[in-house]
Amino acid sequence: NTFCADVYSEQRIITEGVIPRDIIESALRFRPDCMGMKPPQGIWCHISGIDLVRNSDGSWCVLEDNLRVPSGIAYVMKNRTAMERVLPELIAKFKPQPVNDYAQQLRAVMDLIAPGPNSAMAILTPGLQSSAYFEHALLAEQMGIALISPEEVTLSDGYLCYRTDRGLQRLDVIYRRGDTEMFADLDLGEDSPDSVAALIELCHQGKLTLANAIGAGIGDDKVIYAYVPDMIRFYLGEEPLLPNVPTYLCWREDDRSYVLDHLDELVVKAASAEGGDDMLVGVNSTAAQRQAFAEKIRQKPRAYMAQPTVYLSQIPTVVDGGIEGRHTDLRPYVLHQGDDIYVHPGGLTRVALEQGKLVVNSSQGGGAKDTWVLET
Repeated sequence: NTFCADVYSEQRIITEGVIPRDIIESALRFRPDCMGMKPPQGIWCHISGIDLVRNSDGSWCVLEDNLRVPSGIAYVMKNRTAMERVLPELIAKFKPQPVNDYAQQLRAVMDLIAPGPNSAMAILTPGLQSSAYFEHALLAEQMGIALISPEEVTLSDGYLCYRTDRGLQRLDVIYRRGDTEMFADLDLGEDSPDSVAALIELCHQGKLTLANAIGAGIGDDKVIYAYVPDMIRFYLGEEPLLPNVPTYLCWREDDRSYVLDHLDELVVKAASAEGGDDMLVGVNSTAAQRQAFAEKIRQKPRAYMAQPTVYLSQIPTVVDGGIEGRHTDLRPYVLHQGDDIYVHPGGLTRVALEQGKLVVNSSQGGGAKDTWVLET
């Protein structure tokens, strides 16, 4: 959050040489038109999903930061409901901390950044075509706010509104569940042909607040990720509690040469991709796939980074009536509540259901497990 606030204001992290300017300005989701923006309470990153992995030696590290639209919380809640029905005696015995108050905690964030006690709020969803639509609907119901899609939104008298059966309803706070590109689908009238720019201007004017803020997506750029330990030292004067996975940045000539020579043992990721898209797992790749990625890296070195293969820890998993080990990671959800930071007790444990597979994303066939936080 401090990084986003700095990047869109004083840019001390650039002027003091911590991160090169061209790395910031070449990030796909850096928004120059957000310069000078001051979101309510100074919060840019309202919702974060931090992907953690445990190595085979038992040590933990941070794999990725998700600051655009981290998803999966509905799996957390529904997995617990299923466990309560299937194994109620275990739940009663161990008493894991409840996970069903996430929507209330998120509503508290939106109340905090709202302009008043009767502010109009909504979740903006890409629609039924989104794989996470059921999560959008669940959260809207539990938070007691509207669920709207881009075609329902318009501008009226200089404010963003959505259409209802009672006419237009003004919007004050939107929890957006899609990338900035989703806003391009908004029809805000002939006076606002660039709907993204129009929304950013409304945010500048204090007429609209978005969670997460437009521009916060720079924080989960996978090249920027490599600089997070330096950010912690620069802004907080502290050492990171958890390390990053060692990262090779392909825009650096030495790193690029190493990556190209070791594609068969590295994991290569696109800086702005998500859900396991545009990624090469070298140990499971073919020669043709490695050749294709090598060409991508040579053409757009800033767009790619690479890491050593992390052999994610395994947990027992029921497979065909038996118990086998499957690779897994953990995504805790973190909410910025002003003077307090709320960490949801549990998080999303994702599991690669295919034997030996290291990609746990649900979009790549991964599953999820109920995660317990117990009283010590």
